[in-house]
This record gives sequence, structure tokens and C-alpha cells, in this order.
Amino acid sequence: MPIARILQAADRGGGRFRDALAAVVWGGALYGLIMGSFAGLTLERWPQLAFSALKVPLLIFATMLLALPSFFVLNTLDGLRADFKEAMRAVAITQGTVGIVLAALAPYTALWYFTSGNYPAATTFNGVMFAIASVAAQRVLRRRYQPLIAKNSRHRLLLWTWMVLYVFVGIQMGWTLRPFVGEPGTPPTFFRKDTFGNAYLIVPEIVWRAVNGR
Repeated sequence: MPIARILQAADRGGGRFRDALAAVVWGGALYGLIMGSFAGLTLERWPQLAFSALKVPLLIFATMLLALPSFFVLNTLDGLRADFKEAMRAVAITQGTVGIVLAALAPYTALWYFTSGNYPAATTFNGVMFAIASVAAQRVLRRRYQPLIAKNSRHRLLLWTWMVLYVFVGIQMGWTLRPFVGEPGTPPTFFRKDTFGNAYLIVPEIVWRAVNGR
């Protein structure tokens, strides 16, 4: 099964790109279904579940694809282009790990929804779940990068460069692709009308409101 092969690849190396792709699709979709269920499971809310199930894998893939071109250029400029295929394999396995960890965290999100009806708190909680999945996956990425670093120490800087690129792009993509949770009392939509904006200015304000119960 893809999940077993991804976990094995995360621990021992190797791994197939298609297994990573499958893990992102099914793991992200499963978490997205739960994520979109905050406003209830009534018939009129089912489109939000479908939208969220589509958008979580899209978020993971879009973040990776947008960060890859600059990562490729930096690897090339640093004389590491010959190792880029293996670096890409490490990145792909990492994305598969994100999907698997999100799927494993889905029950906690469902439990949170069952015990809390606060929408800002729900969005913040999901942000924490994504942060946990990303941190777990980055640990896998560091382990996968160890042979590359042993081969050429310049890969260490490129590893940290990728992490910064991924987080930077991921935060903005998450903001652009919202809503994921679905606010009660609003019709399900794939995108909000105010789609564009600077996530680095707006997200801290949302977190602050959630912490203060506003």
C-alpha cells in the first residue's frame, strides 16, 4: 500500500513519486472532508466538504510546485544540479508524509468540532494541525537529506532554503485558497470574494481574535 511504502521510504530512503502523489491525494482529501464539516453535515453544506477535500491536496501540490522553480535555480547555481533528482525525491516523499500525518490528525479535528462551535478557534486549530503535519514532514526531509549532505555539505543550506520557501509559499497559498473550514451561515463557495490579500498581515490578526475569543 502507498502508506506503508511512504513510511518505509521516510525511514529507509528510496520511494516512488507516484506513492507520494497518492498519499497527498487521499490523505489531503480525507483531512479536507473533516475540515469542511465544521458548519454541519446538512445537505446544503455537503459542497463545502467536497471543496475542502479538493483544496487540501491542491494546497500541498500548489505550494510545492510554486516553490520548486526557485529551488531548482538555487541548486543549479550552487553546483548541485546533478543531485536534484534525489532532492526532488526527498521533497516528494515529504509531501506524501504531510498527507499521511494530516489523515492521522483528522480524528482530533472532528473531536474539536464536536466540542467547540467557535469558528475563529476552529480555523486556528486547523492551522495548528497543518503546522504539526509540516513539522513532522520536515523531520523526514532532514533525514532524507542526510546522504546528500554527507555527499556535499552545500546541501545543508539548500535544505533550509527549501523549508523557508515552502513555509512562505504555503501560508500565502492557504490564505488564497480559503475557505477550507466553511463559516456557519454563509453559502459554501470554492473561493471567497476577497480571495487576494497579504496573509502575513491578516493571519496574525485572526489568530489574535481566536485567542481572545472574539
